[in-house]
Amino acid sequence: MFVAPDPERSRLRNAIRAVIGVAAAVAVCGLCGLPLTASITGGLAALLALFTVTDATVRDQRLTTALLPAAGMPVLALATALHGITPARDAAFLAIVFFGVYARRWGPRGHALGIFAFMNFFVAQFLHAGPAQLPELYGATGLALVTAGATRFVLWPIERHTPPAAVPPALPGSGWARPTTRQAFQATAASGLALLVGQLLSEERWYWAVGTVWWIFVNTASRGETLVRGFRRIFGTVIGIAVGLLVAVPLHGAPAPTAALVAVCVFGIFYTAAVSYSWMMLAVTVMVSLLYGLLGVLDPSLLGLRLAETGVGALCAALAVALVLPVTTHATNDAWIQRALRCVHDCTAEAAARLAGDDTADPAGRVAELEQLLGRVRLSVAPLVHPLNPVLGRKRRARQVLALLDDCAREIRGLVAVAADPEASHDARLAAACWRVQDAVEALTDGRSDRPTPEAHPTQAAHPALTHLHSLEQALVELARPLRAPA
Repeated sequence: MFVAPDPERSRLRNAIRAVIGVAAAVAVCGLCGLPLTASITGGLAALLALFTVTDATVRDQRLTTALLPAAGMPVLALATALHGITPARDAAFLAIVFFGVYARRWGPRGHALGIFAFMNFFVAQFLHAGPAQLPELYGATGLALVTAGATRFVLWPIERHTPPAAVPPALPGSGWARPTTRQAFQATAASGLALLVGQLLSEERWYWAVGTVWWIFVNTASRGETLVRGFRRIFGTVIGIAVGLLVAVPLHGAPAPTAALVAVCVFGIFYTAAVSYSWMMLAVTVMVSLLYGLLGVLDPSLLGLRLAETGVGALCAALAVALVLPVTTHATNDAWIQRALRCVHDCTAEAAARLAGDDTADPAGRVAELEQLLGRVRLSVAPLVHPLNPVLGRKRRARQVLALLDDCAREIRGLVAVAADPEASHDARLAAACWRVQDAVEALTDGRSDRPTPEAHPTQAAHPALTHLHSLEQALVELARPLRAPA
């Protein structure tokens, strides 16, 4: 919870850059004479541009950032035009939810553009914006995106020196079997129910229930992931509301301390997002409380309503993933584990080729891919190892699988390090050891019933690569037991 690793301080640097980018965007909007509501819109646009654009190359990140206005500004115009026309506004919001989730099939760019479109409709509801405010909202959004882009790509181009980690492609499928298709219908159904119940709670703040549904469905792929994310959102919101009562309410919207605390919250959002959704939601909830204070509408009852709307959204999301085209946790886990095992196979083949003298082989690139896939496996397995999971057998098996996959990754890293050594010489036994590792992977991924028996452990005088290959083979053989147990 408190000592999550931060390799090369990447989370710290991204969080500091986000504070600079958002603060600069708000300052530019203020210097241009835009009102407070427009400055808030600009700050949110800058935050989203820095947070959601996660393409694998800097060039793609620039293109996605440049496309954000095309996704957001028409939606913003639609939201303001439908202000006060409740049936049409609700129908348009649900359509944006559907297409925003559906767009995730096109990878990080579709994901970012979908989020930006949704949040532009959301912010129009948050500010109760009408057509008269559209020019200033457009101006603030444009200024903020330019400022955020300048901060990211010119002032502090972190990704230019440290390439961003590649995001594993989404699980394949077609038609109703594609996860993004199912999620689009799930999110739309959940949002429709949340919209109706949320309006019963409050005709002015109903949008928080829909916003909760939207963000619960972000970066989830199965029923279990969605349920756990909903729990974490409520948990983080409860703590954030408690902090808001102690911090935001007494401030009464005082500009200087509120601005300083909002900067702290922006830092918290970016620094904790990759490791704890609950901590991130705490920061988001406190930031929203502070913004309500700036707008002069904050009181304890409003925070209580926010909690109630969050609960409604989480409950609607849970019902949708259980009843509407459900994607089971087991199926998702199995798919990601299979992809990770195939990557182990490819890593071994590349390392063996490098040891055999093939200078074109690149096992290091495969290791980076394996790390990303293992991160996705941990995310998909998280519901099974969650403390509230009552099925102890599945929890125990899930922990065993994660431990053995970590063993595989450790041995692969050691093998690649040996292969990268220019002094490493080819050993005739390496080919046989690599074949056994690949056979063990194929036995797991092809559903074969046989279980390969690992060769006796090599002596201390053996080639270092043989030691890593033997340990890797042993871990793969041991994986057969938990993976082949009944679902």
